[in-house]
Amino acid sequence: MTWRRLMAQHGTAVAALDALPAHAARRATPFAPCSAAEAERELERLDAMGGRFLVWGTEGYPPLLALLDDAPPLLAVIGDPDCLHARQVAVVGARNASALGRRMAGELAEALAEQGIVVTSGLARGIDGAAHEGALRAGQSVGVVPGGIDVAYPMEHAALQGALAEQGAVVAEAPIGTAPIARHFPRRNRIIAGLSLGVVVVEAAYRSGTLMTARLALEAGREVFAVPGSPLDPRCAGSNDLIRQGAHLTGSVSDVLDHLPEAPHAAPLFRPSYTPTPSPAPEPPRTTAGDHGQLLDFIGDSPVTVDELLRRCHLSPAAMQAILLDLELEGRIETLPGNRVVRSS
Repeated sequence: MTWRRLMAQHGTAVAALDALPAHAARRATPFAPCSAAEAERELERLDAMGGRFLVWGTEGYPPLLALLDDAPPLLAVIGDPDCLHARQVAVVGARNASALGRRMAGELAEALAEQGIVVTSGLARGIDGAAHEGALRAGQSVGVVPGGIDVAYPMEHAALQGALAEQGAVVAEAPIGTAPIARHFPRRNRIIAGLSLGVVVVEAAYRSGTLMTARLALEAGREVFAVPGSPLDPRCAGSNDLIRQGAHLTGSVSDVLDHLPEAPHAAPLFRPSYTPTPSPAPEPPRTTAGDHGQLLDFIGDSPVTVDELLRRCHLSPAAMQAILLDLELEGRIETLPGNRVVRSS
């Protein structure tokens, strides 16, 4: 989202990069973009692996993912990028899945693939792995990895990740060589939800990453499906609760197909509004130190939407976006999914 604000304020990537030193000078913690040589090396490494980068706002970028307000500006892909434009359904669930849960995930994914639907998941142990394996028996599958696209996680899924690259696609947001860490998984989950028309949950405990994927799908206007499980099994507590909250009860592929839309229900918060061809940078709106202070006063420790801020202050939308960009690059606020902001901890 910071990248989109930079593009909106400065017009081109070159102009935005030229402006970063001025932003960095006002930040307590220094930062700088990677060098051109580093970028070239990463392009060469991905090309040697048979992959490519997809850029938001340009042809080839997954159209459903592009609708997210925090879609990745750059996505690394190895495999068939065309399958990212096909109808996709995510099948996700517990890592410590039961044998019955893994069987259900595999059979459901295989049945979806037989109907020409690409099955998307996160290449994790348990339900994710079973879903990928089931889909590959009948069609294509997409694996979204939490680290660099060259890093297999978990290691026992290295062969499965290779199979996805041959018979589907593997995608990653993190730079090549990045080892997965805890904060990468929520980012990975939003990509899984964003690529898919619907998310099927097979076994999920309360407060699990799987439920986070379901919540992100709901926020993006995607359908949520859940396979019921035993009320005595804590691995099914979260998925059963999704059904109580209105998720589609799913026992077979027809339950998914009957409720799978052609397009998401929610309109995107942002749309591609710039062209990647060079153009004169727009004149940045005039703002004052008092404007920065007033807006910062409205932003507390609890997230607030940008629309709410706009209603509470006297600033124009363009001026407010410019101040939010400054505050974020200075490290004073953080941008969250759902077009929300919060003070930095």
